[in-house]
Amino acid sequence: MSTPSSASPSPGTAPPPPYHRGFTSLEQTCENLLLPVRGRWPGWLRGSLLRTGPAKYEVGDRSYNHWFDGLAMLHRFAFTPAGVRYTNRFLESRSYCEAVKHGEIRLGEFATDPCRTLFQRFLSFFSRDLTDNGNVNVVRLGEACCAVTETRLPIRIAPATLQTLGPLELRQELSGPIASAHPLHDASRGLTYSYLIDFGYRSRYRLLQIDGEGQQTEVAQIAVDKPAYLHSFAMTERYLVLTEFPFVVHPLRLKFSGQPFIRNYRWEPDRGMRIHVIDKASGARVQQAVGPACFGFHHINAFEQGEAIVFDLIAYDDPALIDQLYLDRLRNAPGMAVPGQFTRFTLHPDGRVDRRVLFPEHAELPRFHEAQHGGRPYRYAYAAGDSGAGQFLDNLLKFDLQTQTTQRWHAAGTYPGEPVFVPAPEAAGEDQGVILSVVLEPAAETSFLLVLDAHRFQEIARAEVPHPIPFGFHGRYFADAP
Repeated sequence: MSTPSSASPSPGTAPPPPYHRGFTSLEQTCENLLLPVRGRWPGWLRGSLLRTGPAKYEVGDRSYNHWFDGLAMLHRFAFTPAGVRYTNRFLESRSYCEAVKHGEIRLGEFATDPCRTLFQRFLSFFSRDLTDNGNVNVVRLGEACCAVTETRLPIRIAPATLQTLGPLELRQELSGPIASAHPLHDASRGLTYSYLIDFGYRSRYRLLQIDGEGQQTEVAQIAVDKPAYLHSFAMTERYLVLTEFPFVVHPLRLKFSGQPFIRNYRWEPDRGMRIHVIDKASGARVQQAVGPACFGFHHINAFEQGEAIVFDLIAYDDPALIDQLYLDRLRNAPGMAVPGQFTRFTLHPDGRVDRRVLFPEHAELPRFHEAQHGGRPYRYAYAAGDSGAGQFLDNLLKFDLQTQTTQRWHAAGTYPGEPVFVPAPEAAGEDQGVILSVVLEPAAETSFLLVLDAHRFQEIARAEVPHPIPFGFHGRYFADAP
């Protein structure tokens, strides 16, 4: 098990990269703190941005291994008539509470396991003893606001205070320990779609839907010999699109290998990318195909184009990035690239799959106007970008799919996170609104909330936080007045 890395290099070694501050634990918390603001945001912006991400990497004398493992902290930026108010607090999940109580890592994470016997590992993975460390995303499931990770255990939170309310109890439980951290909401149907991965002698993907009252229902099952590592999926107006990258695991390895979860997966590119298209209404699998082998975390959007299905993805040639995101490397390596690219896949009725890179820039953490264009054709998408200078994610990108052009926001020495698009009320254009992004400024030992005009892609305001916020993953804007 790795130990915490020091911010100060040893004599004769290279200094850590400036962005290493984004992978350093944060213990300081604030409640309803009024932040200093430079600039001015539009008067209609009166909701709040909720985010989650890892913020505690050390427990006792041991460290978690990977960026994806750290214990979750919630952050809230509330836009009020008086200004921007900031609150942050740890998600009081079982994973967090047991670690703090016992002074040691108690539940396994993505790439970290406590020291346990093989029998204990078997019981923990194939029982309810899963991590509930919701450090990946903030989502709505039915009427509940939840922090989620890649297990089936969402944690309810109070949006106004970030108080942890306990696990979400759905009205019907389906088997499978692994779930999507990116459920997709279909506003026209009033349903949220997700999946579970059920490991066993006969492993299955379970596609499911959740209604507004929290009733969970299975839509379809797909049998699989070696389940793939999945983080997200895609959805059109009529279909769910599940893409199996050839990064797969034999379920017996999860039981008996003695390795952390992700270390059991193997890259088998000869399998190709297997694509399953499920009809939302009937649950029937209407198409199966095999496309070029690739890897990805984040689907951007998907839509129907005549009889073809188009889905966009931040795609990688292989899953090597996972190994690049171990904390020892992130805190100490001289530079770090994130070589994902905005890639379009077109599945034709005859089963052919075309793959085309739409934009050459390195990109991750994509967002777009989901409420209006989710599952439909769209023009604009946004992402955090890697400038190619080995400085991790150091700019924000706006992609115009119609003109095939890119706009960029960059401020030297800063490192932005996911760009969340907030549409203006009664907006006439798809990009009328603002972009919100939490930006790390290592030299100042702080972070700030950046507000960009989405159309011009230029800064209009920033709210300065009194401490550096560790790099997180995803969040959600709530239009309700704070």
